[in-house]
Amino acid sequence: MGKGGNLSEGVLKKIVLSYTYVAIWIFLSFMVIVYNKYILDRKLYNWPYPISLTMIHMGFCSSLAYLIVRVFKAVEPVTMSWDLYLKSVVPIGLLYSLSLWLSNSAYIYLSVSFIQMLKALMPVAVYTIGVLLKKDAFQSETMANMISISIGVGIAAYGEAKFDSWGVILQLGAVVFEATRLVMIQILLTSKGITLNPITSLYYVAPCCLGFLFFPWIFVEFPILKENSTFHFDYVIFGSNSLCAFALNLAVFLLVGKTSALTMNVAGVVKDWLLIAFSWSVIKDTVTPINLFGYGLAFLGVGYYNHAKLKAMKAKDAQKKTQQADEEAGRLLEEREGESNGARKSDSHN
Repeated sequence: MGKGGNLSEGVLKKIVLSYTYVAIWIFLSFMVIVYNKYILDRKLYNWPYPISLTMIHMGFCSSLAYLIVRVFKAVEPVTMSWDLYLKSVVPIGLLYSLSLWLSNSAYIYLSVSFIQMLKALMPVAVYTIGVLLKKDAFQSETMANMISISIGVGIAAYGEAKFDSWGVILQLGAVVFEATRLVMIQILLTSKGITLNPITSLYYVAPCCLGFLFFPWIFVEFPILKENSTFHFDYVIFGSNSLCAFALNLAVFLLVGKTSALTMNVAGVVKDWLLIAFSWSVIKDTVTPINLFGYGLAFLGVGYYNHAKLKAMKAKDAQKKTQQADEEAGRLLEEREGESNGARKSDSHN
């Protein structure tokens, strides 16, 4: 009875902690999206400089990551040669900077709800790029699911009251760059046995992003900011916004580290629905029935994709356990045969 009670208590504690990590991640992700929209939107804070905002985030995150890794030594840096850094981390940093730049730019033109609907295309982009780069095998069933998600997003776009072509191009570009980055992490780092948690990832990648963003910033936004002499850097707004962005990376570390990446995908769907509801009720964005029908269809496709992924992961784990058990059995058999052969040899000598 005692043992059963302890087990139930342990399981309950694990469930409560998992839900707490999910809730923290949803809250911080929600905060960063709404906060970025508030800063960049011309009708709200009216600071439409996405490259500058992204650079502030990257500068802040680089500094804090450096302090955590090098000064406080709270996280161990990954052993990495300059060759690996240039061939793997730098391309990932370039893709990340482009993804952040374009996704932040989209907030100027599109509503929060519609951006979340377009983000439902992420599994489609990841799978398609994975197949093109020969990271994933082509499966007609998975591709049919990807098409259903795309149709759903297409219907949602058709029903969008404030459709802006340039905003859609920016957001789709951000999805493509982010999906390519995720696939490249698998090809360039994970395949070599290197895993970066969000802190070490920021430590290595954020300075790269800052460097890459500096060049377009010089030509695109710096001349405008220079002319706008009335602007005064608001340390409270930009400091708290950057802190939220950094805290979100820590929340990702907790969520993926203590649960799984799949849990984050499922939690992401919940977050998207909450953002759509918030966008409609608080920001007063127009959300049409066609919007919701299209996104609902895409949502079902994403849900099925996550379910298929979970099923594949379980099958892989079961196969791995069976293989380990077979190897262990083979090893024991070899040991026994060795012992019996040794016994026979000693008997023959006697």
